[in-house]
Amino acid sequence: MNWEIITFIAYFAILLGVALVFYFNGTNKNSEDFFLGGRSMGPWVTALSAQASDMSAWLLMGLPGSILAFGFGQMWIGIGLALGTAANWILCAKRLRTFSKAADDAITLPQYLTKRFATDSRSLQLTCALIFLFAYTIYVASALVAGTSVFTTLFPTVSPKIAMFAFLLIIVAYTFFGGFTAVCWTDFFQGLLMMLALMLVPLVVCIGHSDLLDPTALTTVYEYTDAATGAVTQCAFGGGIFDASWQDIVSGLGWGLGYFGMPHILVRFMSIEKPSMIKKSSIVAIVWVIISLFSAVLIAYFGRMVMGAELLTQGNQKLVFIAMARKFFPAGICGLLLAAIIAASISTADSQLLVASSSFTADLYKPFFRKNASEKETLMVGRILVLILSLIAFGIANSKGSGAQAIMDMVENAWGAFGASFGPTILLSLFWKRFNYQGAVAGVISGFVVDLGWLLTGMTDATGIFEIIPGFFASLLIAVVVANLTAEPNEKAVEIFEQGIKAETE
Repeated sequence: MNWEIITFIAYFAILLGVALVFYFNGTNKNSEDFFLGGRSMGPWVTALSAQASDMSAWLLMGLPGSILAFGFGQMWIGIGLALGTAANWILCAKRLRTFSKAADDAITLPQYLTKRFATDSRSLQLTCALIFLFAYTIYVASALVAGTSVFTTLFPTVSPKIAMFAFLLIIVAYTFFGGFTAVCWTDFFQGLLMMLALMLVPLVVCIGHSDLLDPTALTTVYEYTDAATGAVTQCAFGGGIFDASWQDIVSGLGWGLGYFGMPHILVRFMSIEKPSMIKKSSIVAIVWVIISLFSAVLIAYFGRMVMGAELLTQGNQKLVFIAMARKFFPAGICGLLLAAIIAASISTADSQLLVASSSFTADLYKPFFRKNASEKETLMVGRILVLILSLIAFGIANSKGSGAQAIMDMVENAWGAFGASFGPTILLSLFWKRFNYQGAVAGVISGFVVDLGWLLTGMTDATGIFEIIPGFFASLLIAVVVANLTAEPNEKAVEIFEQGIKAETE
C-alpha cells in the first residue's frame, strides 16, 4: 500500500469537501459573499490566505532550487518580497478596507478605483478589468503547467494531460462551489501546511541527521547540460549574500513593490470583517513570510551538503524539497509534505480565477451589458466565467506552438506589470486627498506602458534592472503631475477620503 499516494489524495479530497460544505450551507447568497466573503474573514484566515495565494510553488521549488545551485546571493528576491509584504500590510491593509467600504462597498479593485473618485466615467474600470481578465487567464495557465510538472514528478506513470486535467478539476471545483470564503479557508490551511512543510525538513535534517552534512559540497562546482539546448551550466554556491551585483540587489528588492498593486492580495484586505483585526493579521502574515522564507533558505543550504551532486549534476535543483522530503520522512508524512507543493500552486490559481471572474461580472458584465442583472444572475455568470477561464487556461497550457509559448513567457512580466500599473495609484488613493481620477488613469496607463516598454526594448537585459522599478516610479511621477495639473477631486471623492480616514482611527 502506497501511503504517500493515499495521504496525497486524501488531502485534496478534504479540500473539495470544504468547498461543498460552503456551497450547501448557502454561504454565497450574493455577489459580495461569492467574491469577497461578505467582508467576514477573520484575521488569521485573511493573513494566511493572502500569503498562500501570494507565494505559490516558487517558495518550495524556485527559491530553494536557485539558492542550492548558486548560493545566498539569490536571496535578494526573497528579502524584497518579505519587505514588500510587511510594507503592504502596514501601509495599505487597514486603509484599503475602510476606503473600499466608504467607496460604496466596492468589491473589486477596478470598482474601488472608480468609486473612490466618485466619477461616472467607466474608462479606468474597463481598462483594469480587461487587464485582469487577460493577465489572470495566463497566470492560471502558468499555474497549471507548474502544478502538472510537480504532479508528474510525483506520479511518473500519469500522463501530463491527465495530471493537468485532474489539477484543473480540483481548482475549479472549490472555486466554483465555494467562492471566496471557501478559497480563503482552504488557502488558510494550505498556508499552514506550506509553512509546516518548510519548517519540518530542515529541522529533521539538522537535529537527526547532522552526520550527513558535508560542508565541502559548498565549495564544489557542479555542472549539468541542458537536454534541450545543450548549454552547460556551472553551479557554484558562491559567496555571501552581499557578493551579489548591485543590479541583482536592487532588482531583488524591487520585487517588493509589486505587492502594492497585486489584486489577488489586495482583495484580502477588503474582505476582513473589521478594520481593527488588521493589526493581528499583519503580525501573522509577516511572521509567516519570515519563517517560510528562512526555512526555504535552510532547505537549500542543507540540500547542497546532503545531495548536491545527486541533484545538480542532473539540473534538478528545483526538486530539492521533494528529494529531501522523500529521503528523511516516512511515506505517509511525505505525501502530506509533497501535497504542500501542489497546494501552493492551487492557492495562487484559485485566487486569480476568482479575481478575474469578479472583475468581469462587477466591472464589465453588470455596468456595460446587464445593468439590472439580479444577484442570482450575477452569481451564475461569475461561476460560468470560472469554468470558461479555466478551459481557456487549460488550452493555453496544453498548446505547444510558438505563439502559445510567447503567451506563457509573458507571465514573467505580469508581477511587474501589476505592481507598476496599480501600485502607485493605490498608494496615492489611500494617502493623498488631492489625488483625482485623471491622475489615477494616467498612473495606471503610464506604469503599464513603461514597464512593458522597458522589457520589450531589451532594457531589462541591458541594464540588469527589473522592469517594475522604472515602471513603478514613472507611474508615481506621472500620476502626481497629472493630478496637480487637472481639477481638484469633487466633494464626494473628498468625503470618501475623509470617511476612510475616520473609520481607520475608530
